[in-house]
Amino acid sequence: MKNNIINRRTVLRTSALTILGLSFPSVTWAEQKSNIKMSKHFPNIPPEIIEEVVGKSHFDLDGVKSLVEKRPELSRSVWEWRFGDFESAIGAASHVGRRDIALYLMSKGARPTLFTFTMLGHFNVVKSAIEATPGIQETTGPHGISLLDHAYAGERMKDQMTKSEIESLEQTIDYLSGLGNANGTDYINVSSEEQKKYLGDYKYGQGENDGFTIGVNMRKLLSLGPIGGFGGALYKIGDNLFTYNGTPSVTISFNIQKDKVKSLTLTEPDITLIAEKI
Repeated sequence: MKNNIINRRTVLRTSALTILGLSFPSVTWAEQKSNIKMSKHFPNIPPEIIEEVVGKSHFDLDGVKSLVEKRPELSRSVWEWRFGDFESAIGAASHVGRRDIALYLMSKGARPTLFTFTMLGHFNVVKSAIEATPGIQETTGPHGISLLDHAYAGERMKDQMTKSEIESLEQTIDYLSGLGNANGTDYINVSSEEQKKYLGDYKYGQGENDGFTIGVNMRKLLSLGPIGGFGGALYKIGDNLFTYNGTPSVTISFNIQKDKVKSLTLTEPDITLIAEKI
C-alpha cells in the first residue's frame, strides 16, 4: 500500500508539472550527479565559448561553424574585450571584411548592423539608414573602427564577389567618402619612431598579472593589453594622452621625464591607477 501511495503521488506530481509545461526526463538525482557535469555558469553559456565564437569570427569560418551548428544562438554572441569595448560575432566578421563568415552567421540568426550592410556593400540600405538618421555615419563600430573603414574592408573578398556586388560596394564607398564625416574621429598620428618610447611592460601591483603591455597591433597602432597579451588600440588625443579602442570614458596618459616614459596613468569612470614602466 505504501509503495502504491508513493507511486500515485509521483504520477499526480508529474501530471501537474506536465500541464504547466515543466515535465522532466526520468533521471534520478543520483544519476544526474554521477553523469552530468554542470558548468559553474549554468544555465548561462560558459563565457569562454562566447569569447571563442567572437574571436574566431575574425578569421576562421570552419571554427565558427563547429561551434554554431550545434547551438545556432551562438551566432548572436557578444563579447566585451576590455573597458567596454563590446563586439559581436557578426561585428568581428564585418570589420575585417569576412563576408563569408558574416553571411553564415546571418543564416544562423545573427543580427546584422549598419556596419555589416556597409561591409557587404548594400548601398540602398546604408543610404536609407543615414537619410533616416542623419549623423549616424559618425558612429564607430567595434574598436572605434569607422563606417567607411568597414566599407573598405568589404573589398577584401572581391575575388569571390559578383560584378553587381562589387559595383554596389564601390557605390557605397563613394557615397560614404562624399559625406566627409563617415571616417571616424580624426586622431593625432603617432609615427613608428614616436611609438618606440611607449613600448614595454608597466606594473601597478605585486601580482604576476598586475600590469599592462604597450605594444603595436596588426593595424600598426599602439595597443594596451595584459602583460604579455594582445591589446586594444590606443588613439592619441593629446600630448602623451590616448583613449582606449573607441571607449571615450577611458584615457591613458604617459608620464615623461627627461624624454623617457616613467609610468602610465589609466583613468576610467570608477578607477584611476598608475603603472610604473619596468
